[in-house]
Amino acid sequence: MSKNTIFTILAIIGGIVVAIWALKLAAKLFVPLLVIGAGVAIYLAVKDNKRIGGPR
Repeated sequence: MSKNTIFTILAIIGGIVVAIWALKLAAKLFVPLLVIGAGVAIYLAVKDNKRIGGPR
């Protein structure tokens, strides 16, 4: 095997490890980010609606 083949194999293994780590992190952060996103969406919907929250 040449050096390029060894480097290619190590790069592929490293890429797989990083991808698995990123997916685990995304799975842990999914629920909190979903809750924050829903809160921001509700806030923006209520902020522009004149009937909710009284007249401005």
